[in-house]
Amino acid sequence: MEKRIDFRDQIAKNKRKSFFLMAVVFSVIVLLGYVISKAFESSGYFFIIMIFSIIFSISYTLFSFYNSDKIALFSVGAKEAKRGEYRQFYDIVEGLTIASGLPMPKLYIMPSRQINAFASGRDPKHSVICVTEGALEKLDKKELEGVLAHELGHVESYDIRYMTLIAVMVGIISIISEIFLRSLWFKSGDSNDNRGSIFMIIGIALAILAPIFVFFIQMAISRKREFTADASAVKFTRYPAGLISALKKIGQENQPEKKVSKAVAPLFFANPFKEIGSTHPSIQKRVDALQNM
Repeated sequence: MEKRIDFRDQIAKNKRKSFFLMAVVFSVIVLLGYVISKAFESSGYFFIIMIFSIIFSISYTLFSFYNSDKIALFSVGAKEAKRGEYRQFYDIVEGLTIASGLPMPKLYIMPSRQINAFASGRDPKHSVICVTEGALEKLDKKELEGVLAHELGHVESYDIRYMTLIAVMVGIISIISEIFLRSLWFKSGDSNDNRGSIFMIIGIALAILAPIFVFFIQMAISRKREFTADASAVKFTRYPAGLISALKKIGQENQPEKKVSKAVAPLFFANPFKEIGSTHPSIQKRVDALQNM
């Protein structure tokens, strides 16, 4: 008989793995910066451009972070859900917020036949939850409750803030790598410093491989956050069968969502594009994890 996993243990395990992966990304930034500083010991030009580029990147990301809910809702054409028209939607979320101790988020509806949902907002006090019309039509009350509890799990864990920080770190690595590789066109080739040449070769290898490496780490972190939100949904509802049933219904859908930008796809309950190698774990892996709770 397979050993059951307590949802609290599952949440703690996924958070530990996420923080470990985040530490790996930070270590890559430090290593890349160290190697490049050794390769460009006498060049201030590179670092001036890099500093301005990083400042611009962080400023842009912070603007997106503080307006993440508005950007996401606008991009999918969502409209505010009226209580009189979507009473069950409101009743379920209100019940979950009471169970979780979270403030009531603003609720929205997205025009789509696909079963899906997403949460956004920089913190629980500024959060929104959006569901598709297909989710409201095709899911029964317990299934919908599981999906909405999952989204509240993201809100409780400050996942928007967490993933924004990861996006900034990954963006910094990409910027450093890109500027370093472009700056090689302007670097003088008459240096006889073998030590500097070795660091230059290492720097080129890191600049090419680091963005690819951290991209896959970013996807892995996102997948861990999905498992954590699933476990949080069980914590709120104490009924994993509802979420399992909703995931199975989503797994039976084959039609990809054409109206969703890939920039907001990681926010969704399930990958809208049905593709392999996404920021979401497979439906079957999520079902397996839930069945072991």
